[in-house]
Amino acid sequence: MAQDSAGDDDFVDWNTDDDLEIDNFQSSPPSSPIQSRVETLVGVAVTTSSLSSPTETTDLVQMGFSDEIFATLFDMGFPVEMITRAIKETGPNAETSVIIDTISKYSSDCEAGSSKSKAIDHFLAMGFDEEKVIKAIHEHGEENMEAIANALLSCAEAEKLPVVEEEDVIDWSSDDETNYSDILVSDDEKDPNSKENSNQIRSLVRMGFSELEASLAVERCGENVDIAELTDFLCAAKMAREFSEFHTDPEERKPRNDIKKRRLESKKGPRLSVDDEPVRLPNPMIGFGVPNEPGLITHRSLPELARGPPFFYYENVALTPKGVWETISRHLFDIPPEFVDSKYFCAAARKRGYIHNLPIDNRFQIQPPPKYTIHDAFPLSKRWWPDWDKRTKLNCILTCTGSAQLTNRIRLALEPYNGEPEPPKHVQRYVIDQCRRWNLVWVGKNKAAPLEPDEMENILGFPKNHTRGGGMSRTERYKSLGNSFQVDTVAYHLSVLKPIFPHGINVLSLFTGIGGGEVALHRLQIRMKLVVSVEISKVNRNILKDFWEQTNQTGVLIEFSDIQHLTNDTIEGLMEKYGGFDLVIGGSPCNNLAGGNRVSRVGLEGDQSSLFFEYCRILEVVRARMRRS
Repeated sequence: MAQDSAGDDDFVDWNTDDDLEIDNFQSSPPSSPIQSRVETLVGVAVTTSSLSSPTETTDLVQMGFSDEIFATLFDMGFPVEMITRAIKETGPNAETSVIIDTISKYSSDCEAGSSKSKAIDHFLAMGFDEEKVIKAIHEHGEENMEAIANALLSCAEAEKLPVVEEEDVIDWSSDDETNYSDILVSDDEKDPNSKENSNQIRSLVRMGFSELEASLAVERCGENVDIAELTDFLCAAKMAREFSEFHTDPEERKPRNDIKKRRLESKKGPRLSVDDEPVRLPNPMIGFGVPNEPGLITHRSLPELARGPPFFYYENVALTPKGVWETISRHLFDIPPEFVDSKYFCAAARKRGYIHNLPIDNRFQIQPPPKYTIHDAFPLSKRWWPDWDKRTKLNCILTCTGSAQLTNRIRLALEPYNGEPEPPKHVQRYVIDQCRRWNLVWVGKNKAAPLEPDEMENILGFPKNHTRGGGMSRTERYKSLGNSFQVDTVAYHLSVLKPIFPHGINVLSLFTGIGGGEVALHRLQIRMKLVVSVEISKVNRNILKDFWEQTNQTGVLIEFSDIQHLTNDTIEGLMEKYGGFDLVIGGSPCNNLAGGNRVSRVGLEGDQSSLFFEYCRILEVVRARMRRS
């Protein structure tokens, strides 16, 4: 899944790609001059009704203020009229902090003369509707904050639960005769109306997920999972929808000539009957074993046709529509998948399935070992981490990040309780829900912040600055990291190759992404004599090339931009010249597979995820050639 990412039309393109942030999946009209942050201050002021006259606008422009200062203050949640007034009052050379102090003074003055109570301001800052806040205060009294919060949360849930909009209905099936209820069957059959399920659904709805999404997550993940696991499922699902509409490279939009043929070929295999046992996700998800955990398995039987070399290693998301992993397994020599959650290797969850013909005994972990908890990975956060935030692991690393507005709402929700031992339970619940959903960490008093790209690199096992520079924006870094391998997990599986290939290895790397497989081999100190890489993203290809040069690799790197350019004849020619491949590694795009894709979660029939069959084609050619040698 390292090549393509999925789409979400809820992104707002701010000033540059480097400023991209998301706020609870709500998009803003791109025509808004302030929100788009591409208009000049003149455009902002003219379209803001609060400005008293064109003369004020002219004065501001003549004073030399840019739209960047204006937009920064606006992002912090200050009203436009206050920003304009403060800029004029403080003068052309004032520091941004001075302007903020001035605006704060205005806010204090306004609050002193306002009829709104602190309770109203508190709940407005948390995002509730003012009319509903006032109604709840009248019903429960201004001092009863807990009852007010529960009433507002219940009202929000009541508005969401009865209505299932057409856009919220997820098409999970791959053909017309598929029974919808069959697809939603959980691995552990559980009454969806049970009290525990209802509590989990309510918690997910409070976090901003739809009731339908929450119900599907509970049914799919089984009865023993906690809210963090369910959040991880839904967040991993979002990866499947991100960027494809607004951030897809032109090359990625080209039609795939063989996809229709491959789809038809995939249907020729035996379909599951109602009596067939589907692939079940284990709990815990530790595959044949993980470091520092019991349950190690050191032997398995492989079909004769699957035995290597050449070895192959295929990865994709674990939580797919029913029947997908059965199909993948059938096309890869009926080898059962090894399901592993990377939370056993690092400080973040990453549930993936791996099908491979590698040995499974004598695995070892790369050194230095990873940081297993949030506090180990980010020790400076310990100082600010509240006792009531019990998280030790992050959820799945995504291709998007929380916004400045979101973190500001968290700050505003916590500030009224600075003098108390801890905030009320309803405030804790609100904050933890948002922190869990967006993988926020504490960086100051009342300050929660999303992960930076270099922090994501650390958790995923990449070298520092692996994705930094070279023309890659922060948006592209988030996208590429969110779709990458977790290096420590993959290296643990590949470690068995070190004694088999003491003099080096020839690798065919499909859907390479930012080179997670190559980084894993390098960290294992397995020399790469040859890497033939196929990756459609130019910036990702540049990252691999930079890594190759900066780590002083002595082997040969050959890069292809499109998997269809790697024809059967091309593969034969490469193998003739370089002597064959020892490992075929890759993970085809998960766009049409991952959890909550509302638009195109059609499994291996989808335009992107059907590229799995290209992996099968290439593997077949390599193995056939190696058998003839």
